[in-house]
Amino acid sequence: MRKIFFSIIALTIIYLFFTRTSFAASRWATCDACGLCPIIVNDPTNPSCTVTKTTPDPKDATKTITTNLWPGDWGSCVKCLYPDLYSQITNPVPDTQCKTLLVKDDDNSPIHPIKVGRQFTLLGCITSGSSVGFDNKDGGPGGAPTFVQALLNVLFSLTGGIAFLYLMYGGFIILTSQADPERLNYGRRLIYGAIAGLIITIGSVFIVNLIGSGILHIPGFG
Repeated sequence: MRKIFFSIIALTIIYLFFTRTSFAASRWATCDACGLCPIIVNDPTNPSCTVTKTTPDPKDATKTITTNLWPGDWGSCVKCLYPDLYSQITNPVPDTQCKTLLVKDDDNSPIHPIKVGRQFTLLGCITSGSSVGFDNKDGGPGGAPTFVQALLNVLFSLTGGIAFLYLMYGGFIILTSQADPERLNYGRRLIYGAIAGLIITIGSVFIVNLIGSGILHIPGFG
């Protein structure tokens, strides 16, 4: 009788241990940092994570419609925020294991946290070092200065690109003016404005870098 009792206790402990281990290894958050919110079933006996949703076709009852649950820019966001996982996930289709959503069973913290100092925006991936401050933990530039520098680089690049487009458009207006004085003057104004914009953009980059790096010696500017 005693052997049967201890055997039942041992089997119960083994069952609970393996059930908990399986649940911990396949537990997901509701959404990841890139906007993927799959259909999750955190069932200890049969956990699942589904990245597509199937619904009946309202026009044909014999057919179904499959809807993707991930945003269109999900692959680019993963490459920015989860660079270590990007090579393990088929881009742009998320893997069925939902690696970006895996969490620990004890404290619900992500198993694969996002890369520190990175932000995915409409302008793309912006990196700001590995810490919030003027120096990162490795002694190099990081934090606010590198973020500001990256943002300024994007703004100056956009300004320069727009000025170049205006320069091309002004040249096109002059070439197709057919000696029309009004179109010639309009084209010249576009070209002069584009050249002035390029000069201001290049001068702004020089002045910002001179003040940030040459005068104030702020790490991250250069």
